[in-house]
Amino acid sequence: MGAVLLIDFGSTWTKLTAVSLSSEALLGSAAAFTTVEKDINIGLQEAMKQLESKIGPQEYDDIWACSSAAGGLRMQVSGLVPELTAEAARMAALGAGAKIDRVFSYELTGQDLARIEADQPDIFLLVGGTDGGNRDCIVGNAEKLAGLEARFPIIYAGNRSALDECEKILSDFPLTVCPNVMPRFGELQTETVQKEIRSLFLTQIIEAKGLTEAKNLLSGILMPTPSAMLSAMKLLAEGSRTQEGIGPLMGIDVGGATTDVYSIADGSPRDMQVMLKGLPEPYVKRTVEGDIGMRHCIDGIIAELGLENLAGRCGLPEDRAEELYERFSSKKEIIPETGEEEAFELALAMAAVDVASQRHSGKLQEVYTSTGLAYVQTGKDLRSLEQIVLSGGALIHAGDPLKIAKAALYNSAAPTSLRPLRARIWRDSKYILSAMGVLAEKEADLALKIMKRELEDIGEISSQE
Repeated sequence: MGAVLLIDFGSTWTKLTAVSLSSEALLGSAAAFTTVEKDINIGLQEAMKQLESKIGPQEYDDIWACSSAAGGLRMQVSGLVPELTAEAARMAALGAGAKIDRVFSYELTGQDLARIEADQPDIFLLVGGTDGGNRDCIVGNAEKLAGLEARFPIIYAGNRSALDECEKILSDFPLTVCPNVMPRFGELQTETVQKEIRSLFLTQIIEAKGLTEAKNLLSGILMPTPSAMLSAMKLLAEGSRTQEGIGPLMGIDVGGATTDVYSIADGSPRDMQVMLKGLPEPYVKRTVEGDIGMRHCIDGIIAELGLENLAGRCGLPEDRAEELYERFSSKKEIIPETGEEEAFELALAMAAVDVASQRHSGKLQEVYTSTGLAYVQTGKDLRSLEQIVLSGGALIHAGDPLKIAKAALYNSAAPTSLRPLRARIWRDSKYILSAMGVLAEKEADLALKIMKRELEDIGEISSQE
């Protein structure tokens, strides 16, 4: 056994990781700016040069990769009831590595159709109704989609009683049929849909993102980066056949285009007085905040926080913060160099972590019943979770990563959010997590061994401090 090269084509950075199979060790890593708007191979070659300068020339037995270049896979979902089939479809899509642009419920309106036409999603997931249940809504939505001028891949995973009719209606679309994501009330069936989403990523999105030539360099595995990250987080938490994992965790990956949050943990209510609302949350959960990113989606952070508030957080006059905002949004490859730029970057990262962790975690709501005060929980209760893994350039290179990590904990300013109360923080200082997720497809034991050895333990934090 020799060496394996693992590539992550990210929205902002192309990361390389070289691993020796014989010595079971990390040889080295490198990163260069992703040149997806020109030729993605330019950024790849630059990263290769950097890696070779560190570890010397290498002969690789295999080259495997993952990709989220240009923001990854854009997906839209249409379901029936928001809390049921639409939510089931959303879970399936996120678990497969897609970025959910929009979720529609009930019958598609004229405004909904105009948005779909304008967006032209990479994939559209059409669901609705349990098997043998309501079929009018999904048939009606299929008819409305058929009236659009745009044509895009559609995955049908709804009421099987309406399948034959919907297949005829959508015959002009690239159509894939999967089992219903909710065949019976409260029962989720997402595995087949997730596999199909990954397959469509490989067959269609590669060309759209300029990865065709780069794909020719690969000897095997190519998968969406979010899928690789989810695989790595799951392996790290749960362990492999021969090794124990580190236990339940939250992972936060702040990228240039999105902020992804992972939780590998049971989020059931902790108190008998708390009632769970909605579908059961998966033990392995991923959410993608497609409007929150450090470069491509910096607008989302500004919209969520406000420029004045952000300026106050980094101790800068508002006009100077606005100048830095324009600079960071126009020059995606910028690396903070001055004190002001570093302060601005820190404030952006804290805001991204704060917003994304709140959206990922569950919420508690007071309700009054005939027997008195009760509590309703939506989403996962992560208050007892005690480990957080940080990844992404802003978190890896931050001068004060614990300050950023603390933004993921419970905060009295958002008292209903069920976020962790305290945690030990691990940092992916060498950009290896996505690579280890790819490696885990073939060498899970080795991937886990490297993660446990290379992830940096940077300390413990508490919401009380």
